[in-house]
Amino acid sequence: MNPITVAIIIPVYNESANIEKNLDAIKQGIKGSKEIFTVNIVYDFEEDTTLPVIVKIRTQYPFQIILIKNTSKGVCNAIKTGLNQAKGDYLLVTMADMSDDYSILPQLVDLAKNGFDIVCGSRYMKGGKTHGGPFLKKNLSRLAGVSLHFLTRIPTHDITNSYKIYRKSLLNTMRIESDGGFEIGMEITAKAFGQGSKITEIPTQWWDRTAGQSRFQLGRWLPKYLRWYGLLLSYRIALLLK
Repeated sequence: MNPITVAIIIPVYNESANIEKNLDAIKQGIKGSKEIFTVNIVYDFEEDTTLPVIVKIRTQYPFQIILIKNTSKGVCNAIKTGLNQAKGDYLLVTMADMSDDYSILPQLVDLAKNGFDIVCGSRYMKGGKTHGGPFLKKNLSRLAGVSLHFLTRIPTHDITNSYKIYRKSLLNTMRIESDGGFEIGMEITAKAFGQGSKITEIPTQWWDRTAGQSRFQLGRWLPKYLRWYGLLLSYRIALLLK
């Protein structure tokens, strides 16, 4: 059997302080893997401070590093651009700020290979954990994930987490409507659940960034998260009314 290809997608915005450490952590996480990985760095503008660092260090890694120019602006469009342009059997979205746990990368890939369309890194299931971060953002995220798990039976406790691996063929069937920020991962997972795709989760840890500037905008993006929260509830209500 030929090895599968996994495209890791990282949206960046002036991440010169983090990107080398982040790539080192990915390298360590996939050590010994037989799969073929690429890392796709999606940037908004040529002056981004991440780019000179990438040019300097890109030959140090056992995976190809591909630079992709965002077709528009902002993190949501960067993720959409990466999902559209990155080439692989599976696509994994992560951030450049050292927030995600790359020790679970092999498990994410193995579960995807074993028939799952989406595998979610879950901070709020048994074994998951968060370290730091704004109180309101963290607890709203936990409330959304855990409540949707129990109310709708969606098989993840952490639908808002961006750290997920997707089967590329699933994404090819889906029109992505998000235009705000990180709610895009919630949209994809909600729609996949509604169409009967196979979803699972494994525990992960998350750390608040220690360098660089976060692009998370709770006040602006909260209504966009609520849209997909409502969509999942509507699926459950429709099922109960049958």
